[in-house]
Amino acid sequence: MKIDLTNTTSSKINAALMDARRASGSTAAGMVLTLVIVTDEGSAYDALKAANDASREHPSRTLAVIKRAGRSPRARAETRLDAEILVGSDAGSGETVILRMHGELASHAQSVVLPLLLPDAPVVVWWPDNAPLNPAQDPLGALAQRRITDAVTAESPVGQLAQRASGYTPGDTDLAWTRITGWRSMLAAALDQRDVKITAAVVEGESYNPSVELLGLWLHNRLRVPVERVVTGGPGITAVTLRTKDGDIVLDRPDGLLGTLSMPGAPDRMVALKRRDTAELIAEELRRLDPDDIYATAVRTPVDRLRERIAGVEHAGPGGTVEQAHLEEHAAGEQEPPAATKKAAARKKSAQ
Repeated sequence: MKIDLTNTTSSKINAALMDARRASGSTAAGMVLTLVIVTDEGSAYDALKAANDASREHPSRTLAVIKRAGRSPRARAETRLDAEILVGSDAGSGETVILRMHGELASHAQSVVLPLLLPDAPVVVWWPDNAPLNPAQDPLGALAQRRITDAVTAESPVGQLAQRASGYTPGDTDLAWTRITGWRSMLAAALDQRDVKITAAVVEGESYNPSVELLGLWLHNRLRVPVERVVTGGPGITAVTLRTKDGDIVLDRPDGLLGTLSMPGAPDRMVALKRRDTAELIAEELRRLDPDDIYATAVRTPVDRLRERIAGVEHAGPGGTVEQAHLEEHAAGEQEPPAATKKAAARKKSAQ
């Protein structure tokens, strides 16, 4: 069932939701949380599809907030709320309300969302992209127990991790962290089978993928060993190597589908390590509504703790990137020769 409301209010939207529920033969809500998606028109379809798929595991009321402040003074002066209500098969296992806020109302989205929250139910806010610098201080983020961002959509994903660390508040999380759950589980299970001491670790993956950094920082914190970050062509994370005196423990996934776990003295094993879609990631995050302390520790660790190099290129040095190493080499080549070299050149010229 689909209901369109133009130039409406929150109370009219609530009334329409009740009417739609009665028309479908159900007066009870039966939903466990409210998921607020803050997005734009370009990303709304994909975000709503992921939320609807996730609602089959977590029946929820989904509120999609689309802000349309307007470009011209006339458009900004027009304050209007349009709503699109989806109930039944169109909304997964819950209810979906798409809120389009025009003009000045876009700056006060929380006043529209607050009356539409399910009573006595947790609230989760998700920014598929363009997340605020400090989600907990955002007016919509302040309504939620959990706030979900995605660093991979930022212009500088690694820089976004630094921003997430500086503005971290218990309840914050990022889908870049959720993407490495399978890797963390497999590596922890591998170490449970071997009583060995890890001396170093290597994480390989795409240069712009923040999940690679988070996995390396997690290994650095949990194992207390130096971690090297190797840039490869992907897709995503391609391999993790744990160094031991008996040989390397390697979890390799070159194709983004199946991984191979290699351990000294044991046959190689194929493990399921498929790259998951957004619906699966959101469903995982909705399973827990308490603060994720392990994520907090990892994201707060400075990224420069990792040593970085490109596959096949000499190591750039502790705390430095490959680009910085190249710049330093170029600068060194342009420096003046030392005094001894200049004196030798002068003697050679006088001899001629």
